[in-house]
Amino acid sequence: MHVTTELVSKVLQGNVRAAAKLIRGIEDAVPDALKSFETIYAHTGKAHIIGITGAPGVGKSTLVDTVIADLRQRDITVGVIAIDPSSPFTGGAILGDRVRMSRHTGDSGVFIRSLATRGYVGGLSKATISTIHVMDAMNKDIIIVETVGVGQAEIDVTRVADTSVLTMMPGMGDSIQTMKAGILEAVDIFVVNKADQDGAHRLNAELNSMLAMKNYLSGDWQPPVLLTEAINSVGTRALVTEILKHRDFIAAGGELDKRRRARARLALMEAIQDATSNYIDSEIDSSYLENIIDDLTQRKLTPYAAAGIVIGRVIRQVTASADGK
Repeated sequence: MHVTTELVSKVLQGNVRAAAKLIRGIEDAVPDALKSFETIYAHTGKAHIIGITGAPGVGKSTLVDTVIADLRQRDITVGVIAIDPSSPFTGGAILGDRVRMSRHTGDSGVFIRSLATRGYVGGLSKATISTIHVMDAMNKDIIIVETVGVGQAEIDVTRVADTSVLTMMPGMGDSIQTMKAGILEAVDIFVVNKADQDGAHRLNAELNSMLAMKNYLSGDWQPPVLLTEAINSVGTRALVTEILKHRDFIAAGGELDKRRRARARLALMEAIQDATSNYIDSEIDSSYLENIIDDLTQRKLTPYAAAGIVIGRVIRQVTASADGK
């Protein structure tokens, strides 16, 4: 992949094919793509990020589809990152309900991209944050991140989102799951989807009771609980209204800046981990690492002690290289 100034320019103009090419390059850690990402990064920081999470089968993709439609009616441009557990080798099949989103592919105001998890835990793909930045540089007003649906670990999406939406449905033990995950502290909007099914109003009442037990300070955002039937577009307009209301709320109170600073810290830590790992793979002698692994296997070292030794080696090599220049 040869990244040119023309490709970067096309991404900044919102060109879908150029953006898809760049995202693929970032997923595969192609050096030219990473350099191009550095160029577009200065053009990011404007989009509002929505994380939509929940267990498999609750109707997240159908909900996202209806949210897209409502946002477009309000003339709001949208990017969607659908985290897909598909194979990175075959590309895999888009999950069933995601076919519904295909009706938006002809809309220039919508860009939908599936990312394979590639074994990355937490319901996200490792390239998620970089893909958010690419869509942001394309001038998408709102970017939706839909997680793959892996239970409690899905709380990770709240670390990359400005507004987090937890989707549930009756009969899945969601209220118990929520308490175990501690997600009450992290979610901004709760959605009880498939509200036409038995138990929806009971789940709604349980959630409201749990939220009532939390001591909110004056001026705090108090998460609403919404009932929806996404497949029939029932209640989804109210959801979009709450999302936009939350966006304005955190922007006015300074919370948005805090969340974005936390996201920048997360991106920094991941970049440091990647850079360190890549350096070790390419610059540290393999026989040296094998000796460390032997000591680990024989219980002469703990993993933490071994990591300290390897990091020390990295620091010495980098320092010697800098001094040599």
